[in-house]
Amino acid sequence: MKTRIKIDKVESAGYKAVLGLEKFIESTQLTKTHKDLIKIRASQINGCAFCIDMHTKEARKAGETEQRIYALNAWRDTPFFSEEERAILALTEEVTLISGHVKDETYEQAAKVLEETYLAQVILAIITINVWNRIGITTNLMSA
Repeated sequence: MKTRIKIDKVESAGYKAVLGLEKFIESTQLTKTHKDLIKIRASQINGCAFCIDMHTKEARKAGETEQRIYALNAWRDTPFFSEEERAILALTEEVTLISGHVKDETYEQAAKVLEETYLAQVILAIITINVWNRIGITTNLMSA
């Protein structure tokens, strides 16, 4: 497999717009752990090997445990995640699998445990990683 197109080179203005979203997410009050969980879980669902590789490495470097990374795709069946993290993971899954819509219960639980601005930032982080996943998958982006 090889990369199909280098969007950053062919359409740099559009790519820079996506980078702008990423830079905004990095400037928010979202914790590194929450950002990592969102990025890894959405990338698992979407099957973006490039993003899974990158974000699991980043999470490990930031101190995330192997146990939690390995259990992330079965988070509902483990005691390893906090109430906030569970709400964020549920929202990540439903936003990523948007054709099923975001259930009222999922949104309400997230709104219950997250402050409004933080919730908005979580939603934007989920949307942003989904954009990156779609770029990575569509272009066959490869890890080094």
